[in-house]
Amino acid sequence: MNDTPAPRILASGEYGYGDVNIGDSYKTSGITVTEAHVVGFAGLSGDLFDVHMDDQFAREQGFPGRIAHGLLGLSLADGLKTRCAVRLRGVATLSWNWSFRAPLMIGDRIHAEIAIAAKRATKRDDRGIVTLGIKVINDKAVTVQEGETQLLMQV
Repeated sequence: MNDTPAPRILASGEYGYGDVNIGDSYKTSGITVTEAHVVGFAGLSGDLFDVHMDDQFAREQGFPGRIAHGLLGLSLADGLKTRCAVRLRGVATLSWNWSFRAPLMIGDRIHAEIAIAAKRATKRDDRGIVTLGIKVINDKAVTVQEGETQLLMQV
């Protein structure tokens, strides 16, 4: 007999560690990557690399134009997760393991698809750790980024 609950697509609401199961998943709303995002992130991070700031340079490298910073994409994905109608009662992010799969372009509309990949209890009975598998997908159905994050959650 299998005691593992069947994976669910989570509905809007707030979920604690004890409320989610491995395999549960949800999708976030979307956001369009804008010129203002790229320029603002460049200023904030100090990353003024030519592929982000110079269309000609980016084209010479084989891109259709300037590309957004990979870490900007990760930041936007984390923001989409945080403001999603599915709210995980997080305490702190513990780690990221992340891959940049395809260029993130100015004008791309992205959303995140998130699944509970693993869970483990902690020494404290009021907290647990979940591993979230996250895919960032653009409006052309291309996975531009993906990876995992560990989230310390309230029970």
